[in-house]
Amino acid sequence: MASFSYNTAAELFPAAIRKKKRAGFAYRRFDTAAAAVQFAIEELPADSLNGAYLQVDEARFDQSGIRTLYESQDFPLPRRPRPEPAPASNDADADADAA
Repeated sequence: MASFSYNTAAELFPAAIRKKKRAGFAYRRFDTAAAAVQFAIEELPADSLNGAYLQVDEARFDQSGIRTLYESQDFPLPRRPRPEPAPASNDADADADAA
């Protein structure tokens, strides 16, 4: 993927079977692939991203490919911080304390 340019214009297409009513988004064109990747990962609900694809020049990227581009060290935009995982509650300990 060394030859991939995040500065190239890109198009994001919804899943073909969802185009009519429930796509969650319509076709969008972006000035840069970086902006398209960021939108796809950070803004789209997961079910809208499933089946969608990104086209950059002649290359197509599915959901997995888009995620790989986003997680690449070469991704030029700041990523949204990942939410902190909720502390695990241990119901077994709470039940034992109550007894």
